[in-house]
Amino acid sequence: MKSIKWNGKELLPSKVVCIGRNYVEHIRELNNEVPEEPIIFLKPNSAISNEIHLCNSDVIHYEGEITFMIIDSELRGVGFGIDITKRELQAKLKTKGLPWERAKSFDNSAVFSEFISFNCDISELRMELFINDCLIQDGACELMLNQPQQLLDEAMSFLSFEDGDLLMCGTPKGSGVINSGDKFIGKVFHKEKLLVEACWQAN
Repeated sequence: MKSIKWNGKELLPSKVVCIGRNYVEHIRELNNEVPEEPIIFLKPNSAISNEIHLCNSDVIHYEGEITFMIIDSELRGVGFGIDITKRELQAKLKTKGLPWERAKSFDNSAVFSEFISFNCDISELRMELFINDCLIQDGACELMLNQPQQLLDEAMSFLSFEDGDLLMCGTPKGSGVINSGDKFIGKVFHKEKLLVEACWQAN
């Protein structure tokens, strides 16, 4: 089982619950329709990683996301996550009306920072993703179509969360291709206070 860290303690998430199309500008950049309800899909424990691994046969895209750890069915920890996607394969699957697992749920497709407890207004959280020292993505909870607590409630209407499970809340505009050697820095802030920072290099 893959592990993540929360306040320095290792936990074993059973799954990662992911949200698609939760920022309007990202929906527009991919020419998708605005969903009538949250788009929810899962990544298994085997998708979790603390490194960015390139795929030999597929181009992969990054999607930086504010991510929450669930404890006792509540949003208890926050960290930075990168949803790694085989975009061309995803487009083919969508065209055929097929599930996305082959493009979204493969090994090492969910990269995470450490997680910390937080005690602040979730709507005031925001993220930044730098690639090769350039700010590429930034987004705040207040700009989400569905807020984190709404997303948790919606997911819990049909599935259960184990302690340590993760909720990825969607990506803002700016997603793109991962190249060999790219340096990623993900940050989560409460207003201007830095809560979480992590660095990865694609290899």
